[in-house]
Amino acid sequence: MMELLNIALPKGRLGEKVYARFKAAGYPCPSIEEENRKLIFENEEAGVRYFWVKPSDVAIYVERGAADIGVAGKDILLEYEPDVYELADLGLGKCRMCVAAKKDFRDRMDRVLRVATKFPHIAGGYYATLSREIDIIHLNGSIEIAPILGLSDVIVDIVETGKTLLENDLEPKETIVPISARLIANKVGYKFKHEQITELCRRMEALSEKG
Repeated sequence: MMELLNIALPKGRLGEKVYARFKAAGYPCPSIEEENRKLIFENEEAGVRYFWVKPSDVAIYVERGAADIGVAGKDILLEYEPDVYELADLGLGKCRMCVAAKKDFRDRMDRVLRVATKFPHIAGGYYATLSREIDIIHLNGSIEIAPILGLSDVIVDIVETGKTLLENDLEPKETIVPISARLIANKVGYKFKHEQITELCRRMEALSEKG
């Protein structure tokens, strides 16, 4: 019997869209659609075992081999640089990583720019390309209030619609990189389950192209 493919799904809205895409590609798992609090679901017929994990943890499960494949946002891959294969852009969960600030903000080059962010690696890399000296303030949530309270000059964060920024009198100033959900694979798992993974990837990409 074929070994099951272990698939890490991000919990939440994105995960539901991602599962719907897997299902449409021919990898359904009826038990995942039932009302329950389970975290692991199997369908031997389809050859898959799904499990729900926190979105920021998907790449860790895949990198360390607990999952053969998973779906993670490009922001996570850029920030943590896990040692995984990035197989496909699923075109789901589209947003962008932006620099945002108060509407009247003007960058003064004669002083260090204070940047509040959940993504210090991405922010640091971006400003290094501009040769801009910055002070990174690493926050974990509600970073929109940092410029309002004078903690930072700008923020680097994910922007989907820009509504939250607008409601807090901020606006996007520059786009650093577009973000979307990516199909990733464990490097060893990719070697041992190559046929299964490439077939799944082919089907998922075909659906992405259809939109």
